[in-house]
Amino acid sequence: MKLARLIYHYLLALGAAVCYRFPARQLFVIGITGTKGKTTTAELVSAILTAAGRRVAVSSTLHFKIGERSERNLKKMSMPGRGFIQKLLRRAKRAGCDTAVIEMTSEGARQFRHKFLALDALIFTNLSPEHLESHGSFEKYRAAKLAIVRELARSPKPNKIIVVNGDDAEAPRFLAAADCPATGRSTAVKKIIYRRGEGREYPTHLPGDFNRANILAAAALARALGVPEATIEQTLRDFPGVRGRMENIGTTERPVIIDYAHTPDSLEKVYQTLKTYHLKPCLAGRQAKTCNLICVLGGTGGGRDSWKRPVMGELADRFCDRIFLTDEDPYDEDPRKIVDEVAGGIKNKNKLAIIMDRREAIRAALRLASSLAQGGDNHPVVIITGKGTDPFIMGPRGSKLPWDDAQVAREELAKLRKF
Repeated sequence: MKLARLIYHYLLALGAAVCYRFPARQLFVIGITGTKGKTTTAELVSAILTAAGRRVAVSSTLHFKIGERSERNLKKMSMPGRGFIQKLLRRAKRAGCDTAVIEMTSEGARQFRHKFLALDALIFTNLSPEHLESHGSFEKYRAAKLAIVRELARSPKPNKIIVVNGDDAEAPRFLAAADCPATGRSTAVKKIIYRRGEGREYPTHLPGDFNRANILAAAALARALGVPEATIEQTLRDFPGVRGRMENIGTTERPVIIDYAHTPDSLEKVYQTLKTYHLKPCLAGRQAKTCNLICVLGGTGGGRDSWKRPVMGELADRFCDRIFLTDEDPYDEDPRKIVDEVAGGIKNKNKLAIIMDRREAIRAALRLASSLAQGGDNHPVVIITGKGTDPFIMGPRGSKLPWDDAQVAREELAKLRKF
C-alpha cells in the first residue's frame, strides 16, 4: 500500500509537469528549504531580485505572487500539491516572469512535489525537529529535506547554486547531498556557506539573530547571481518586514507582536528577541520600572508533534510574565487536552490563564496590557504566537473557522480605544 501511494504521488507530479509543459525549464527557479525562516527568506530574495530588475513569482506560506499581483495562501500548505506549483509556474511564465521563488517542504518532498521543478538554486536555512509524527522520526524528516538538495544536484540547469547556513549542525549533510552522482545532463553545484558574525552587517528593520541569518542567506544568493552590493543593501534597508513574522500591529510604546512561531526553537528565539529588542529599554530602566511580557499561545496542531507541548509551556514559563493558553488548530483532537499538555510545562500557575476561545484570549491579553500601561510605571509587550498569517482555525472533521490573528487583535485594540 505504501508503494502504491508513492507511485500515485510520483505520477501525479509527473502528470502535472507534462500537463503544464514543464514550465520550470523556462524560468530561473530558486527553492527555499529548512525548518524555519523559509517565508522571510523567500520574501527577501524576491525583494532583492525585483529591485535588480527581475520579474519574480513566489509560492510561500504567506502568499502566491506573480509579478505585482499577490493572493493570500488559503490552502494551509506551504507547498500545495495536485499540480498547483506547476500551474503557478506556467501562469508566471505567461505573465512575463523570469524567476520563481518556491518554499519547499519535507511534506511536499514526501509526495514528490519537489520533482520536475528544474532548480537553479536552493537555500537551506536550518533544521530542527518538526512533523515527527508525520515522518516517523527526525532522521526521516531530515531525509525528506535532503531529497530536495539531491533534486537540485540532478537538475539539468547550468551554474547551479546551493546556499547553506554554516551555523546549523546539519550543514555538512546538506553540502554533501549536493554532491550526489551526476546523471544525464546534470551539472556540478556551486556551494556558498554563510554564518552569522561573518561578512558585512546589513541595515534592517527586522529584529533578531534569526532574521540576520535570513538576511545573510538572501544576500549571499543575490551576490552569487550578480546583484550589485548597493542594490542588496538598499533593498534590505527599505524592507518593511513580513506579515505574521514579528509583525508589530501595536505601537512602539505598546507593542503587539504577531508571529508564526510554533516550534520550541522558534518560540525561544522569538521570546529572546522580544527581551532584547522590545523590552531592552525597559530592562535597562530607561522607560519603565516594570517590564511585562504577556504571551498568548496554543500548542501544536491536533494529531502531531505532541512531544513539544510541555516544552513550549516550559519556554513560556521561563520568559513570560503572564501566559494565556488558548485554542490553535485542534483538528480531530480534544483542544482542551492539547492546552492541558502545554500547561503541564508551566510550573508557576499563578501567571497562567486558560481561555479556550482564541479571540477571548487575545482580548484578555490586550486588556491586561492596557491596564498595566495606564499605571505609568509598566511597559507591557503582547506576543501572539502559533498562527501568524494562517487563514483558518482547523477543527474536527475538516471544519475551518476563518481566522487572522492580526485582524482579530486590531479589532480588539479598536474596542479598547473606545473606552
